[in-house]
Amino acid sequence: MDIFKKAYNYRTTDNLREANIYPYFHALESRQDVEVMMEGKRRIMLGSNNYLGLTTEPSVVAAGIHAFEQYGSGCSGSRFLNGTLELHLELEAELARFLRKEAVTTFSSGFQSNLGIISAIVGRTDYVLCDRENHASIYDGCKLSYGTMLRYRHNDMGDLEKTLQKVPESAGILIVTDGVFSMGGDIAKLPEIVALARKYGARVMVDDAHGLGVLGEGGRGTASYFGLEDEVDIYMGTFSKSLASLGGYMASSLKVADYVRHTSRPFIFSASMTPACCATALAALRHLIAHPELPQKLLGLADYARSGLSARGLVIRPSATPIIPIFTYTMENTLHKAIEIYDAGVYVNPVLPPAVAPNECLLRTSYMATLTKPLLDEAMDILADIIGKEKNG
Repeated sequence: MDIFKKAYNYRTTDNLREANIYPYFHALESRQDVEVMMEGKRRIMLGSNNYLGLTTEPSVVAAGIHAFEQYGSGCSGSRFLNGTLELHLELEAELARFLRKEAVTTFSSGFQSNLGIISAIVGRTDYVLCDRENHASIYDGCKLSYGTMLRYRHNDMGDLEKTLQKVPESAGILIVTDGVFSMGGDIAKLPEIVALARKYGARVMVDDAHGLGVLGEGGRGTASYFGLEDEVDIYMGTFSKSLASLGGYMASSLKVADYVRHTSRPFIFSASMTPACCATALAALRHLIAHPELPQKLLGLADYARSGLSARGLVIRPSATPIIPIFTYTMENTLHKAIEIYDAGVYVNPVLPPAVAPNECLLRTSYMATLTKPLLDEAMDILADIIGKEKNG
């Protein structure tokens, strides 16, 4: 049988395109900002993870340009061999100080970070316990490891404890959770997770891709938000969101960092972050350190949006972060609404199974510290008009 048969028989995207409700790969023609040009029309951007709005910050852009001029376009090698720049070491040192950890190891992407960390830490006789709503990269990291993955119900601490009780006493245990869950915008129950880890001799890893620059003292993330910086063993994060670049990192003890650097296949056998990506991440980090008020400004605008959406009669999923999902329930309704909203001048992200349960589909809205209340009001009026049509009709 032809291995390509599955591709030739795949009709899902064809059907969506024929129905004019295909929602993906819309092309930007401008910078990632609060207002963008997308396919020839102005859109208010409510679908970006550019939480602090630093993709257009002049000092960040200038740092990338300078890195191109100084180091060229790429490193052409692994960090393990010829691909380590002084810039990488500088970024790792400054980020470690910011996160109050002994060491940081950078990866070429956030997805690769989870692959590289989990596959190195979790061995054949180990167990990795995973929240059901964790990011796909965590699941793939678990698959790449030689350990046993056990899932627990989302943010259900009773189920986590039952799962911990299934693990043999002789096994090593790593509990991995998103800090801020990327689809729902809710926050992990980190105090309870840490307490259970202590009770059962487990280690804790937090994927803080959506927590860095958003929560905690000066944007230090979920562990800082709960005052548990010394209780979380590994932070994983990405530079592609609040830090306006591309790449990822692990923050941990020096011994754990050194072990991962010398045993992680995704780290050893991948080219390093480009000079421009490294320099822009470092400039964005320095901007955040110089402006610790930015995360609070962001959360204030998210609160304004939450209140505004609710006041306009929209049903939102509760959250305390800049991720605000709006329930649209069915897949068909979600896709139709997403296209109508896009055509009306607002960009949002449709969230469909398997990212959510059937009939719990969402429009995921996310917010930036550089948005203004007039722009938010304009966008929310459009959302209310379109999503509320059936209710009002």
